[in-house]
Order: sequence, then C-alpha cells, then structure tokens
Amino acid sequence: MSIEYLGLNSINGPLIAIEGVEGAFYEEVVELTVDGTEKKLGRIVEVYEDKAVIQVFEGTDEMSLNNTHTRLTGHPMEVALSEDILGRVFNGIGQPIDGLGPIISDDKRNVNGLPLNPVSREYPRNFIKTGISTIDCLTTLIRGQKLPIFSGNGLPHDQLAAQIVRQASLGSDSDEEFAIVFAAMGVKHDVAEFFRKTFEESGVSSHVVMFLNLANDPVVERLITPKVALTAAEYLAYEKGKHILVITTDMTSFAEAMREVSSSKGEIPSRKGYPGYLYSELATLYERAGIVKGAKGSVTQIPILTMPNDDITHPIPDLTGYITEGQIVLERSLYQKAVYPPINVLPSLSRLMKDGIGKGYTREDHNDLANQLFSSYARVGEARALASVIGEDELSPLDKKYLKFGAAFESQFITQTTTEDRSIEYTLDLGWELLTILPREELDRIDTKILEKYYKAPTNNESVENEE
Repeated sequence: MSIEYLGLNSINGPLIAIEGVEGAFYEEVVELTVDGTEKKLGRIVEVYEDKAVIQVFEGTDEMSLNNTHTRLTGHPMEVALSEDILGRVFNGIGQPIDGLGPIISDDKRNVNGLPLNPVSREYPRNFIKTGISTIDCLTTLIRGQKLPIFSGNGLPHDQLAAQIVRQASLGSDSDEEFAIVFAAMGVKHDVAEFFRKTFEESGVSSHVVMFLNLANDPVVERLITPKVALTAAEYLAYEKGKHILVITTDMTSFAEAMREVSSSKGEIPSRKGYPGYLYSELATLYERAGIVKGAKGSVTQIPILTMPNDDITHPIPDLTGYITEGQIVLERSLYQKAVYPPINVLPSLSRLMKDGIGKGYTREDHNDLANQLFSSYARVGEARALASVIGEDELSPLDKKYLKFGAAFESQFITQTTTEDRSIEYTLDLGWELLTILPREELDRIDTKILEKYYKAPTNNESVENEE
C-alpha cells in the first residue's frame, strides 16, 4: 500500500522537502502530482528521521507548497529494457522521444547498477577499430577500457564523437555483435540534431541507442542520463552478449549539474565549488566499464569532457585521469592549423594498448612502430623549439629532417577527413612510410627483425627529394 503526502515543506531550485515521511529510502523514486493533473518524477537524495529531500527531474516550475501531492513508489529509478531499444532515441531519464511509443518489457533495471565483484573482471585484450589513425595506432582503444577524450570549448569533439560512432567496429574479421550507446548531456538542439541526422544518413542508427538531455532540459536530469545509458549498455553486453561502446558527452555538463544541485542542498563546496564527492560519482560511472567472466559481451567507455580554459589540471579532467586508463587530448594549436582530428599525441596515451596489439591482435610491428612514432614526434618539438631561437637555416641536417617529419606526420598521419575510415593495415603502413624521412640509425625504438621486415629504405630519387 502506497501513502500519498499532501503539500510540501520547502522548495529550493530543483529540490523539494517534505516531513512526516515513513519508510523512505535513498534513491527511491517519487511520483509528484501538481494541481491534480501534471505528473512529475523525482528521487530521494537525502533522508533524515521523518524528513526527505527530493530532486525533481522535470524541475519545480508550477509547484507550490500547497498544490503538490507526493507518492513514494517503493523502488529506485528503473528503466525498461529489451533489444528493441536499438535504433531508438530517448530523453535523459530513458523516456522515448522518437514518437515510436514506449518500450514494452517486464525486464526493468535499477539505473544505479549492481556492485561488480572485482574478482569477476577479466583483463581487457582485443582492440576496437575507430578508423582514426592517431587513435588506432598510438592510443589504441581496447574492449572493456575507459578512455576519455579531453577537449576544449570550440574544438571538434562532437564531429570526432560522431565519426567514432559511424566507423567503430570489432574489425573486419570479427563475427561478434557490436552496438553503441550514445548519451549527450546539456547539448543544444542543433548539436542533438547533428548527431541524430549523422547517424541516420550514415546508416548506423539500427545499432545505436541514443539518450539526449538538451540544454533546456532540467539540470537534475543530467545526473541520471549517464546512469541510464550505462544500464542499457550493461543489459545489452551481459544479458544479450553484445560488445558495447558507450560514448558520453559532455561529462563537464554532468559535473556542472552536480555542482548546481550540491549548492542548492547547501553542501560545503570543495575544489572550484564542486562537491567533495565528485571523484566518487565519476568513479561510479567510469568503473561500470569492463569485461565480466562468463559473459560474452563487454562495455567500453569513451567519456568526452571539455576542459574549462583548456586547463588539464581542472578538477574534472584531473579526477577523470586518476580513474581511467589513459586519455586522448585535443590540442587547440593543431586545430588552428586546420588539422583534424586535432589530437596531440604526446600527452595522449592508452595504458592498456600494449596487451591488445601486436601479433594475433593487430600486427606484429604495431607496438614498436607506435613507440618510434612517439619518440620521433617528441624530437620534433625539440627541433621546433631550437629553430624558434636560432632560425631554421642554422639547424643541423638531422634537425631539418625532424622538422620535415613533423610536418608530414601532422598533415598525413594525424590529418584525415571526417568520412575517412582507415584500416589498421593502412595506418601502420603509413607510419612506416613517414619514418623513411628519417635516417635508419635514428629508428632506435624498433626491434632489428621488425626493422628488417617493414622498413623500406628510400630510393636514390627519394633521397634527393628529401634533401631538397
């Protein structure tokens, strides 16, 4: 038997408080009726004796202390799930917004997820192909990994996210099922429409589930959106045996929503006004990626976040870096040089790539080639710094070759169009081609046997062109 409570004690932004509550529990879903007609949902975020604080998903507009009836449902936030969610578009709390009706299913899952025994986790191994050379070769994405993209305001992270959704696969030789869960938080209407239209036109919509929280949607809804998306991903991975890639953008909007709600609750702020539990909240989301023993599928995450003022030491990217296994960093200076995707390979890394590449996974030369490209491009930075001091004409012949390698690396290896889907073989061959710009004795990060097999020394004509 459910009890309905009449009236509220207080309203503060997206939060309401009621007294005289019996049997309420944390994260319980609450149904609110305003003026006897309008229905809203909320969740209990704080319980103290007979008092409860409730977050209202749709906002507290039109609500007053006297016109609201509150009913406790007795269960946490749940979402109905079936394989029919593939190809569908939902709002931030899992309600369909594509006009195709609700999901009919008896299988409802708690959006907060279930605790995962660390012992039941399997180590991530196989890679996920994105068709983007910089990612596939130098910061390889592994199934079950969490690999964030650190971007900045105005940088093309939306285009990059859409390209990854269009091109991501388990490889041409895999017959395993693959799907994508895409969640957007606090995006503008034109950005949401860009994603929706891009997926439809490219023909990938049938294996994509979209959750869209728009900029004019309630702030509180943003706190639920990634949880709903990850719940859908876990269902498809662990119950239906699919390999799921979850892309969430923008995690900065999620953190800003946390700060706003925390301020409304009167909590003591921590770094830059964010609540002290920001780390644990982010970890709760990111740690839902992985591979579970006995399950066919896997959950891989690419959270995208915009760094305020391009500051990588800001609390959001800083804490994200502690939790995740690497990062992909977008660089504004590369973007200003018309390089797309403007990925700065030097601060970017994938900590799990060494065990998911090489013979049996990608190609035997992958690891050595990636190490050499990193090393050579780092040397390019030194040569450019020296040239800015003494002038390019005063550089040694070797430093001039590094400058040429750097320009070719940025214009040919990093740069590709938004529709260019490169195979891993093409990417690796391109890397070897660029290394021929440098003298063979400079390639000191590659095993001799690998070097003998894959390095193709430039012909005399090519050598003359290089000197010119």
